[in-house]
Parts: sequence; structure tokens; C-alpha cells
Amino acid sequence: MIINDPETLAAVRAAVDAYEAALMDNDVEALDQVFWNDPRTVRYGVAENLYGFEAIAAFRLERAGGSPERLRLRTEITTFGRDFAIANVEFQRLGANRTGRQTQTWIRLDQGWKVASAHVSLLAEGLDQRVAR
Repeated sequence: MIINDPETLAAVRAAVDAYEAALMDNDVEALDQVFWNDPRTVRYGVAENLYGFEAIAAFRLERAGGSPERLRLRTEITTFGRDFAIANVEFQRLGANRTGRQTQTWIRLDQGWKVASAHVSLLAEGLDQRVAR
């Protein structure tokens, strides 16, 4: 198995960047296009557990104003073969002191790269334990 094939890594990085732009623009249609349209798709948010594409799409429609603005501090992507990747993003919401983390499992389907699983969380206040590599 090839890990971090340059072509695959570039494609996933572009997908992650496009997701971030859609998130900051609150482009609900583009965000829906990113997620695998399947009942097995899961998204754990800061304050919600969503099971299935329909629940994720409904959450996005109901969230007034979209996601809080944030600054990405670090993005780590690892690809496994040509059809599977994990993306981890460390971020800080603007005006906040807490560090956030986002993990996405990306799969390549006939329709392109899609998120099959996502998890977003915030560190407790004062627990910014960033580790340099």
C-alpha cells in the first residue's frame, strides 16, 4: 500500500481546503456535496451526534449563521492507497481561547472524495496542549 501518494495527497488537500472554504462561507449546498450521501455517514460535532447524511444535512440547514469563524492552525493529512484518507485539523475560533480539533475520514467514490465520518471537538478552557513535531 502506498502511503501519501503525492497525487492522492494533493487531491485530498484540495478537498479539505474546499470544505473549509464552504464552511466559512456557510455554503450549505457545497457542504452537503462533501459528505457521503449514505445512512452510514456519521458526524460528531461539538454539541451534537449526527447519524446518517439526512441528519447531517438537516443540522446544517437548522444552524443559524453557520459555523463560527475560525483560523486553521495545522492540517495533517495521511492517505492510504488511492481511495482512503484521514484529515486532522487543529483550529481556533476567532475571539476564543479554546483550541478545536476536527478529524475527517475521506473516501474516494465514483462521485469523488467524500467525508464518511467526522468528529469536531474543543479542548477545555486552559488545556491548550499543542505539541510541535
